Amino acid sequence: MSERTTYKLQSLKPLKPESAEPKAREILDEAKSGLGMVPNMYSNMANLPGLLSTYAHGYEHFRQNSSLSPAEQEVVLLSISRENGCTYCMAAHSTLADNASGVPKEVTDALRDGHTLPDEKLAALADFTRQMVLTGGRPTPADVERFFAAGFEEEHILTIILAMAVKTISNYSNHVFGTEVDAAFKARAWE
Repeated sequence: MSERTTYKLQSLKPLKPESAEPKAREILDEAKSGLGMVPNMYSNMANLPGLLSTYAHGYEHFRQNSSLSPAEQEVVLLSISRENGCTYCMAAHSTLADNASGVPKEVTDALRDGHTLPDEKLAALADFTRQMVLTGGRPTPADVERFFAAGFEEEHILTIILAMAVKTISNYSNHVFGTEVDAAFKARAWE
């Protein structure tokens, strides 16, 4: 992560469902119903209902309509969040990796630490995802060849682009809000 000082939004504060606009309130209520909590990130994004809606719907499409397994999805989301330096999403997705997505802890820890993953297919997925982020979606033919050799297909490239869009929304909004990591994710805080 950069040592650069980042502007933090001053006038916008996290919104509770009851103080959010109806469109945002509906998404916050759904989050609370499904997760048992409203993540701080959602409360911040509720300040612009279109931002929260775009994130929530894109995230749902990524999770529900992807041909990637839950563990592979988490590798993609963690790889993007690490490259973007998002401490909030690294903590949240590390927790999900550990408790919901079936990612072996040594894989999650390697991702968090920037080390090579111990699983070849997941390593290829993480490497390709990082290349997509670092090149602004311009992989080389050699990058794609290595990705395909690991068993992935062109559809997976589009899936990674969807994840990049969703994570750009969450990572960048967390940066400008300085989103506090929820208690549920604190055990996997990342610096």
